[in-house]
Amino acid sequence: MVTGNVTSQPIGHYEFCQRHADECNIRFGSTTPAKVTSYGWDMIHQVNSSVNHRITPKTDMEVYGQEEYWEYPVDAGDCEDYALQKRKELAQKGFSLSDLLITVVRKPDGEGHAVLTVRTTDGDFVLDNLTDDVKIWFDTPYTFLKRQASFNTGRWVTIEDGREVLVGALR
Repeated sequence: MVTGNVTSQPIGHYEFCQRHADECNIRFGSTTPAKVTSYGWDMIHQVNSSVNHRITPKTDMEVYGQEEYWEYPVDAGDCEDYALQKRKELAQKGFSLSDLLITVVRKPDGEGHAVLTVRTTDGDFVLDNLTDDVKIWFDTPYTFLKRQASFNTGRWVTIEDGREVLVGALR
């Protein structure tokens, strides 16, 4: 996944950072993705499936009484809540936060959606509350918009989604 320039932070993440300031300005010197072992892959798959089945899907309005609210879910939440929980659990298992990046995408129907991207030496993989499958980013149906920066947990960068580049040549 090719990232671009620093961009705006989603409002939900901004407000999350107001409540969890200690989690939102962690800086990293090296942003080289980690090599994931077979044990690490087992953890990724286990956390993705476990969170997907433990948390009941509900809108922020149903859970928090407001339109957009990012938070660690207790027993219910929407897409970014799942992503936050997966990020937290994988970090507790030893993954670096520089490789666990909340990512904003657009679904094929145009609806906004959030997933967790795990950066690895084998590519960037998506953990999604809509499926237990862990897929490399370009094998998903999504248009990738932006994600947390690998160098700072409170910053966001654009994603250059090369699958949609139109090229025209004239003779």
